[in-house]
Amino acid sequence: MLYYITRRLLQLIPVFFGATLLIYFLVFAMPGDPILALFGDRTPAPAVLEQIRDQYHLNDPFIVQYFYYMVGIFQGDMGVTFSGQSVNDVLARTLPVTARLAIMAIAIEFVLAVIIGTISALRKGKIFDNVSLVIALVFVAIPIFVLAFVAQYLFALQLGWFRPTVGSQNDWNDLWLPAIVLGVSLYATSMRLMRGSAIDTLNQDWVRTAYSKGLSRRRVIPVHVMRNSLIPVITNTATDFGVLLVGATVTEAIFNIPGVGNTLYHATLQHEGPTVVSFVTVFVIIYVLVNLVIDLLYGLLDPRIRYVK
Repeated sequence: MLYYITRRLLQLIPVFFGATLLIYFLVFAMPGDPILALFGDRTPAPAVLEQIRDQYHLNDPFIVQYFYYMVGIFQGDMGVTFSGQSVNDVLARTLPVTARLAIMAIAIEFVLAVIIGTISALRKGKIFDNVSLVIALVFVAIPIFVLAFVAQYLFALQLGWFRPTVGSQNDWNDLWLPAIVLGVSLYATSMRLMRGSAIDTLNQDWVRTAYSKGLSRRRVIPVHVMRNSLIPVITNTATDFGVLLVGATVTEAIFNIPGVGNTLYHATLQHEGPTVVSFVTVFVIIYVLVNLVIDLLYGLLDPRIRYVK
């Protein structure tokens, strides 16, 4: 186990350098002058432009800019945005908001997928199974922005159950509507994985053996069937969690959530290399660590899985 964890952590090193180098290069290669974009329609003095470019090392070659950035990273300084804010402060302000949204959405997705998927497997071919599959296909087909607008109009504006936008008040209770939208939009895939895995598990000999030994249905289903059917669901859920950390831009924009999605989007438009690369670097590290935790959970869910040298 220790060897496996050490190996996975060492794999983070080339992933870290590769991701930062690639993203920094893509931002560096984007057309346009990010400094001129800051002034809008105004034309700054050439001396002012040169001073700002020198401050952010924009006149240096790409590899030199990347070197300065990596030196700052290892010193705990992710740089400064073109508006003068510390990237560390921006990340500390926006990441908790998106993390809360992602956790709530993943919890909703996981609960719906496990419950509906298990019941569908137990009632394979019956009305509940067919209806749940149709509903899942509908949610897969609906674009996230359509689902968000419909939920916002129906549940916030018409029924008044939720606030239509989040804004500066972004505690757990304020994120329920966007979290439900994200969770419902994602649960369909996990539900179908749970259903298929549970059907396969129900057909295993050891499940029939458990019934033949006199174990009750309440004992067999949660302990033997659900536990051994969760691996594909957990894998997909972990992937969705990583996607939500960087891919909730549309939802954050519709509900006016001050998270990393909006910040990353505007930083990309403004060619703010340090902001974009710093955010992506943190996402890569989080994504790799989440997948490491998920891999370790496999051994707890399925005793047949062991990590050996």
